[in-house]
Amino acid sequence: MKNIKLLIIIFSIIGVIALMAQTKENNFKKLTFEEERVILNKDTERPFTGKYDMHFAKGTYLCKQCDSPLYKSEDKFDSGCGWPSFDDEISGAVKRIPDVDGDRIEIVCKNCNGHLGHVFLGEKLTDKNIRHCVNSISLNFEPMINEPKTERAIFASGCFWGTEYHLSKVDGVISTTVGYIGGTKQNPTYQEVCTGTTGHAEATEVLYDPSKVSYEELARLFFETHDPTQINRQGPDIGTQYRSGVFYLNDEQKEVAEILIGLLEKKGLEIATEVTKAPTFWTAEDYHQDYYDERGTTPYCHIYTKRF
Repeated sequence: MKNIKLLIIIFSIIGVIALMAQTKENNFKKLTFEEERVILNKDTERPFTGKYDMHFAKGTYLCKQCDSPLYKSEDKFDSGCGWPSFDDEISGAVKRIPDVDGDRIEIVCKNCNGHLGHVFLGEKLTDKNIRHCVNSISLNFEPMINEPKTERAIFASGCFWGTEYHLSKVDGVISTTVGYIGGTKQNPTYQEVCTGTTGHAEATEVLYDPSKVSYEELARLFFETHDPTQINRQGPDIGTQYRSGVFYLNDEQKEVAEILIGLLEKKGLEIATEVTKAPTFWTAEDYHQDYYDERGTTPYCHIYTKRF
């Protein structure tokens, strides 16, 4: 009787294991005949025919059968062998087993045991000195999600606290940083710039998403949140460090600034704003960053005035 009970328990355990294996296998993707030939039957696709041989987009290569991540695009290289080549795998994703030919090392997906290809050492094709030679048909590819495109702009309009305050509120502006630009001293301090002897202007660097806000919109706001007719001052702040300036990063920004100045001059304004190619922008001390937002106050000399 005890033996019968023991056999029942053993068969029950075997049944559970088989059911778990079947359930796991049922979660795998249904393969085509050609995919089965390589992934299940360990065959090899013809060289230079696979879709991922000369594929170098950014992203992750996945197992065709179970979608487990196997390789990162930064580890892929052109070995000239005719199959996708990688000099590293995602940790724990690939299992190595002796090949039936007794010479090579086979690589399989650790999750589903699907055949990937072979691994070779000592070829000195990359610094890591290893090559995972993988069949394209064993892989899927998941592209990297593109980060939003960003562009930069730099404006000076008196005290950089006020310049930053207005520009940072614009939808599409990702970040703002206040600092110093246009002078002769490397990495100047606030105290040095305040002497007026370094030639720097207090300025704000803007990082923005051009799909949401254009450079022209930012430049228009710049001209409408300070008095561009004042020379080396802005309100009560006097000195060359408080001058009005557009520091352009490309010819398009320069053209936009000059067009806007032309529009304002046609309205009778004598514009003092300098339009200068941007040299090095030096980030100001931490206590200057987001000055008004940190203190819950608003600018005293940067008031919005519609000019266009």
